[in-house]
Amino acid sequence: MAPDGGLYVPESLPDITALISSAPASYPELAAGFFSLFDDDHSPGQIDALMARSYSTFPNPQNAAPLVQIAENTFVLELFHGPTLAFKDFGLQLVGNLFEDQIARTGMPVNVLGATSGDTGSAAINGLAEKKNTRVFILYPQGRISELQERQMTCTGAENIFPIAINGSFDDAQNIVKELFGDLDFKAKANLSAVNSINLVRILAQCVYYLHAFNQLAEEKRTALRFVVPTGNFGNVLAGWLTARMGLPAENFVVATNQNDLLYRLFTSGRYQQDKVTHSLAPSMDIQVASNFERFLHYHLEGDSQQTTRIMARVKAGEAVDLPGLKAGKFTATRTDDNGILRNIRSAREKYGYLPDPHTACGLQDINPAINTVILATAHPAKFPETIRQAVDEQSTHPSLEALKSRDPITVNLPATCSAVRDYLEENMLKG
Repeated sequence: MAPDGGLYVPESLPDITALISSAPASYPELAAGFFSLFDDDHSPGQIDALMARSYSTFPNPQNAAPLVQIAENTFVLELFHGPTLAFKDFGLQLVGNLFEDQIARTGMPVNVLGATSGDTGSAAINGLAEKKNTRVFILYPQGRISELQERQMTCTGAENIFPIAINGSFDDAQNIVKELFGDLDFKAKANLSAVNSINLVRILAQCVYYLHAFNQLAEEKRTALRFVVPTGNFGNVLAGWLTARMGLPAENFVVATNQNDLLYRLFTSGRYQQDKVTHSLAPSMDIQVASNFERFLHYHLEGDSQQTTRIMARVKAGEAVDLPGLKAGKFTATRTDDNGILRNIRSAREKYGYLPDPHTACGLQDINPAINTVILATAHPAKFPETIRQAVDEQSTHPSLEALKSRDPITVNLPATCSAVRDYLEENMLKG
């Protein structure tokens, strides 16, 4: 977060058309080429090394995000082949290495604070576990994430990892994080750094896989292309939209929501209005405060910072805000409730022979087979075995998840108040 409470955006967006190719580069090479347009803190060789190290944790680093064709014009971009089996690994493996590099250069310890609705926490923890001079504090809503997502956070055994279950929703956790980052004295005292998608590096890292997807498509499948993106916090689809602003030829982005349909309502009615969060079969999208909406708003308002600030003040106060002109942009939206998630999982299995997780299933709503479409698969189905069993009566497993079942979880329970979390951080954070 910026000192005024807003979010950073790049001063300018570069032209990335030189990175579009009919002979796809390896994923680390593509990532290095993209980040060289933004990173002036490292030499080209250092950027190459950072990207190679960050994606070396994927089983196939050269193609970390494979594109799978499931129908004539329909493709799935599998983003779940990282160490925690979710798309968050693309940003957080890199963020972990950048923190390590920063600490080595400055000698200053880092206390990382984040909130998660499921996958961000486990990906951040994996990227930072056992890193020297770091401590990681991740807030998550107790009882509102899957058991395996929780075990990925609480069963690492790493001494620098502090999972915190709060008695509230993800939005409560996220608000606590934002409040602590907004306290500039405490932020400086604690040397706080962010891993949520308020950290711009996360968004930039996610831009790369849109490019990688496009480069894997045959020339005839690149026309009138749309991306379907399951999203709750708007970061994943914002990355794609920013990539299009930089030169990626994408015609449309479909914002695929679950029953917590803030973003669906935004792009169908033009009104941003928070509602109560209801627990769903796609828990990582159980969100009613989409942080990265602020970055989109900045661009939608053509960089008018004062108007952005005024509107965000109303949003934070819980007011409804009307935003004319949204329907003229590149976004459309779909909404899928729990029954629809189960139906879409069954349909994908029967029609395409493909098994999606419940979040990806939201992206399988209303697919038009005549349109060139890339659906982002955000997590491995094995992370949600009960929902998969309910939908198709199959057992979906993964060795890394099975290994967690024999470990003892370590966590702490706190009330959903900023003061309680601040006190806990004061007792356990590294002092600079």
